[in-house]
Amino acid sequence: MKSMKVLSLLLIAFGMVALTACSSSKITEPPNTSEATVASLPTEKTVSPVKEDEVVVGFTLQNLSNPFFVAMSKGATAGAILHGVDVITVSAEGDLAKQTAQIKDFIARKVNLILLNAVDSIGIAGAVSQAKAAGIPVIAVDVDADGGVNTVVTSDNFLAGKLAGEYIVKRLDGKGKVVVIDGPPVSAVTDRIAGFEEAIKAAPGIRVVAKINGHGNREITASMMETILQTYKKGGIDAVFATNDPSGVGAKIAAEQAGRDKEMFIVGVDGAPDAVKALKEKKSFVATSAQYPFEMIKLAMDEGFKVLKGEKIESLIKIPVDLISQDNVETYKGW
Repeated sequence: MKSMKVLSLLLIAFGMVALTACSSSKITEPPNTSEATVASLPTEKTVSPVKEDEVVVGFTLQNLSNPFFVAMSKGATAGAILHGVDVITVSAEGDLAKQTAQIKDFIARKVNLILLNAVDSIGIAGAVSQAKAAGIPVIAVDVDADGGVNTVVTSDNFLAGKLAGEYIVKRLDGKGKVVVIDGPPVSAVTDRIAGFEEAIKAAPGIRVVAKINGHGNREITASMMETILQTYKKGGIDAVFATNDPSGVGAKIAAEQAGRDKEMFIVGVDGAPDAVKALKEKKSFVATSAQYPFEMIKLAMDEGFKVLKGEKIESLIKIPVDLISQDNVETYKGW
């Protein structure tokens, strides 16, 4: 009888161990469903594989005053939830020194992955190099960054500028005077300008009469546009190309306040909520090249996890953009 009791206890213990083993689980990366066009060569990785449930992601972005970056921060949170990890999101407020300090803080905290939306594509190189030296992968998002990032996940910004330029050329029937509103010193902005300039090459009758830097900000652009409107009287401006929607909306406000909004039309880039509202008014703001920030940051996080798992990734990933105008805005889903 005593041997039977011992055998029973052993069987119970074995059953408990088996039950515990069957109930254990591991978080795995969800499949990547984001649409993107891929270019350039694969990047070599030297990072040791780690489990996702051990990962902390640091994300520093340009600012949180622009709805585009707000949407991006929400996408980062969603991506972290999907992967079952923690994300630390901080705003550089347009300050390169502050963003540099944020990356150094991420390094000190020993985060596993850094997502970088650079304030200055060239100026941030030193901080990126330090992260790389510490063995932390850096994924550039929206804009390129020097210093050795693992990849750049961005909209096709050249196409965004080109679509806007082609729309302006067509609407002006190949002849007119245009004001260009530039932005911060980042690759996304320079690529949009390059795309726009490529588009207007085909129309010698299109002339850029002024180029100002609105710093991607609605209020700054509105103020600068007021000065432009004083310089170029009625008939002096036919169209405005803004490298982002806040600048485009700022130009719209200035033109309306000057009572000159019917003299010109405005085209932006982003597909932001304020731009959608302006398009639906069917006034001077007539089109925007729409980006998808929520999907962009989630895709960037997916790529980061590939790096952490020791997988090779492409050095540049471009996400297509779409031209949204007053004609098709009702079918645009927005952010």
